Amino acid sequence: MKTIIEAKQVKKTYGTKENVFTAIDEFNLTVRQGEFVGIMGPSGAGKSTLLNILATIDEPTGGDVKIDGTSIVKMNEEKLSAFRRDKLGFIFQDYNLLNTLTVKENILLPLALAKMNVQELEKRVNEVAVKFGIVEILEKYPYQISGGQKQRTAAARAIVAKPSLILADEPTGALDSKSATDLLEGLKGLSEHDQATILMVTHDAFAASYCQRVIFIKDGKLFTELIKGESSRKQFFNRVLDVLATLGGGVSDVI
Repeated sequence: MKTIIEAKQVKKTYGTKENVFTAIDEFNLTVRQGEFVGIMGPSGAGKSTLLNILATIDEPTGGDVKIDGTSIVKMNEEKLSAFRRDKLGFIFQDYNLLNTLTVKENILLPLALAKMNVQELEKRVNEVAVKFGIVEILEKYPYQISGGQKQRTAAARAIVAKPSLILADEPTGALDSKSATDLLEGLKGLSEHDQATILMVTHDAFAASYCQRVIFIKDGKLFTELIKGESSRKQFFNRVLDVLATLGGGVSDVI
C-alpha cells in the first residue's frame, strides 16, 4: 500500500526565545493507505497540534510533512486551499453542518466546485448515504435529525469527494454509545472495504478500539504504539486502557 502520511522530525514551538513552549517535538509518523489510526494522549500532549499541522491549518516550526506524496510545508495559501479541498476530508465533534441546507446538500458541499455531472453527483451521494445508513433523511434539515445522524452526515460529507486522507477530531465526543458505535462501524468499514485512510484523535478508549493501531503522545513525543493485529475489539480495548492507565490520560467507561 502506498504511503499517505509521511511526517519526519516534525516540531512545533510557540512563544519567544525566553519562553518557548514545545507542543510537538521531533515527531515522526507514517500512515499507509487504508489504515484507520487513532491518536491518544493526555490533555496538552500535542494531539490537536499534530492534527492541525496534518490538516494544513497550522505550520510546523521544523521538519517535513508529506500527504499523498506532496509536501505541505512550503505551500502558499492558495495551493493549500486547493489541497484541502482535493485531498482532505474532515469530521468534527460539533458536526459543522449548515442548518439552511438539507442533509443531501450538506453532503454535496465538497463537490460544489467540481465540474461533475448531475448523475455522478447523485451516485456519489447515494453511495455514501447507504454506507452510513442515512438514505431516509437526505431531504431533512440538520435541525430535524439526531446527533448521531448529524455526525454520520458529516462523515458522509467528508468522504464524498474520495479524499486521500480523512481527519477526525473527537468524532464521538458528543454522541451516545449507540450513535458512536454506528459511526465507528461506518469508519471501520470505509477503511477495510474502501481503502479509506483515517486518522482519528480521540480521548475515548472505546473509539480507539475500532482502529487498526493507536499512537500515544505525551509531551509532544511518541510515548508508545499499539497494533491491533489479531486481537478482538474487546481485547484491544483493554490493551488501550492499560496504556492510558500508564500514561495518565483520560479513560472512558463506555464498552
